[in-house]
Amino acid sequence: MPKKSILSLIATFLGLSGWAQDAISLKDAVHIGLSGNKAIAVSAASNDAAASRIAEAKSGFLPKVDYSESWTRSDNPVFVFGALLTQHQFTEQNFAIGPLNRPDFLNNFQSLVTADQTLYDAGKTKHAVRSAKLSKELSEAETKRTAMDVIATVSRSYYDAQLSADQLSATDQASRSVEADLERAEVRLSAGMATDADVLSIRVHLAGVREERIRRSADLDVARASLNDALGLPLDAVHRLITVLAPLALQQTTLAEYEETGAASRPEAHEARLAKQLAATAVSDSRSNYLPQVNLHGAFEADRQQFASLGGANWLVSIGLKWNLFNGFADKSKIEESQLALRRTSAEQERADSAIRLQVRRAWAELRAAEQRIESARAAQAEAEESLRISQNRYEAGLSTVTDLLRVETALLETKTRYLAAVHDQRVAATMLEFAAGTLTADSEVLN
Repeated sequence: MPKKSILSLIATFLGLSGWAQDAISLKDAVHIGLSGNKAIAVSAASNDAAASRIAEAKSGFLPKVDYSESWTRSDNPVFVFGALLTQHQFTEQNFAIGPLNRPDFLNNFQSLVTADQTLYDAGKTKHAVRSAKLSKELSEAETKRTAMDVIATVSRSYYDAQLSADQLSATDQASRSVEADLERAEVRLSAGMATDADVLSIRVHLAGVREERIRRSADLDVARASLNDALGLPLDAVHRLITVLAPLALQQTTLAEYEETGAASRPEAHEARLAKQLAATAVSDSRSNYLPQVNLHGAFEADRQQFASLGGANWLVSIGLKWNLFNGFADKSKIEESQLALRRTSAEQERADSAIRLQVRRAWAELRAAEQRIESARAAQAEAEESLRISQNRYEAGLSTVTDLLRVETALLETKTRYLAAVHDQRVAATMLEFAAGTLTADSEVLN
């Protein structure tokens, strides 16, 4: 979704007097979450920082140029003698024994430009650049993982809020049904066909249903606040959820295919592979400490007795070689440490692969169980509705007791609640299965 569309979508929530109630689908919620969730902003900043470290590492290929300006005043014979030479102000008179041993104070303003270029560093800069690029890929994988986490969190929060709303609606419907039963019982009591105990039993049951409604209403308030938190919106923002909590028709994909996709596509799997490559680069870098380094150094110097006056200038160029012959076995220990880190990352890669496959299997099992529960709960709900209709007619005709009627009322509410919970679990499990397989995006079919 284009950035302007996301911003306009967020803007629809804003009104002059506060947050206005607006319709929001699950996909709309996901896009808002990806735009407003603080975890996304943190991940984006880390990604930008990783990109900057690549440029920092590449600077090792370029020369280092420094400029310095200094002022010195002294009557030290060696300083005066050398300063006069560098200022190109030395004359025959300065060879006199008296001025040579006891010279007057002399000012020296020195301007110095130096340049250093590494000619050969045994591949250290190359290793640093490779490490920075791998770190950038790690950051990108983390960004993808964060986005998937946000999508999964928003989806679960959306389904939780919708489930709470539907369960509250089912409780309201059950309350109206019990109120109708109470009216029937009171009519039958007036006609002498029922007892006070029947009416009291229904009233007690109605009080229980109303108490259940209070709990459901509180659950809905918390679920809406959780959804707003996932979206990065104020907790008291009000919106109408329009993605219906209904069973999801899924494509038939085998468990093995999901496992292979997860092992290849999950950001965690990619991060584990990159971590192993980083460790291998660290091994190569630590071994380069045994090799020499060659550097080119250049300098241009200007010395003057007064800051703005002309003076002497000189330059130099040098090439130096530095070879670490012995440093107390530190290099050897560094190599051993990096090799052990490589072994650790190899084991962590295998562990990550196993954990991903296990997560896929768990989501797969939960999805299949939820689908079976949906079928069972749907059939039970239909039977409970028919049983309630029959029980109400029988009670009104005096053919059954109030106990039978209330038992059927309770069973119907329970079956509706179980059905809604099964649908909720199926939608969540389908989302988490794509999450486990690493294919969950803002446009995934499971969000329809």
